[in-house]
Amino acid sequence: MRLLGRRPDGYHEVRTILQTISIQDDLEFEVTRDGSIDLTCEQPDIPTDNRNLIVRAANALKQRYHVAEGARIRLVKRIPAQAGLGGGSSNAAVSLLTLAHLWKTSATGAELLDIAARLGADVPFFLLGGVALGTGTGATVSALADDDERRIPHLIVIKPNATVSTAAAYAAMNLPALTTKKQDPILSNSQTSANSEDSQPWPLSDLFLSESQNDFEAVIFDIEPEIRRARDTLLQAGALGALLAGSGSSVFGIFADAEAQQRGIKEIQAEAGWRIFPCVTLSRDEYRRQIGLELFHFFEKGQ
Repeated sequence: MRLLGRRPDGYHEVRTILQTISIQDDLEFEVTRDGSIDLTCEQPDIPTDNRNLIVRAANALKQRYHVAEGARIRLVKRIPAQAGLGGGSSNAAVSLLTLAHLWKTSATGAELLDIAARLGADVPFFLLGGVALGTGTGATVSALADDDERRIPHLIVIKPNATVSTAAAYAAMNLPALTTKKQDPILSNSQTSANSEDSQPWPLSDLFLSESQNDFEAVIFDIEPEIRRARDTLLQAGALGALLAGSGSSVFGIFADAEAQQRGIKEIQAEAGWRIFPCVTLSRDEYRRQIGLELFHFFEKGQ
């Protein structure tokens, strides 16, 4: 993730690569007649009111399309919270797709992307899946080629005990404003269709083995040395490269193949409380098949 500076609107201009992986939460939906949104989760530290992006996504969809029905939603949480893995954002995106389908709305792909961008910078990506380039605040996503020849699929993710809030991470960066002396923005925020294929081949392997970096590491590793130790643990276990996920606190490493991944799992010397996830990257087609291809028909209605 490259942090390019602070925008005139107070947000930050970023350039980041986003990739779907096989760690997932489970969501169950039931349409109700009373119009209310009822979210349940057995994990006590997960909010089930409007602080949760699932509830906010459902309410935003209801308001935009004047939906009278409600929904009963059950969340089984597996993706660690506050880990930089997009768990809340992915849940919001899947909720938009599922409820737009169950409520029989007139939504198009472009409209769902607009709602997603208002919910959070990472939410639009999870309406796309695969590997993508995120620009602007991160909400402008462009598809990148994600065929098998362009990616290394085997990863290990470590979620250490330490956490750093996104707000604290950005504040620690203390980036300069993206303005000229005349106060004109240096970087534009042009909207790119999330369904357009970018011709630039940026396979995950190349990102790690050549120009890959995450600017947040410069401050996060100093704020929480445990996160640096988790990154170093992956490298010592044989990862070809290891990187902070987003603004943290998870780190992930790539491995040459399944055998190297399994050797890495055995060699990792984990500290107490660390959560370790062997996983694979998911192409755009694999991601959509896992969620349900029928839920993506909105993008066939045009942008």
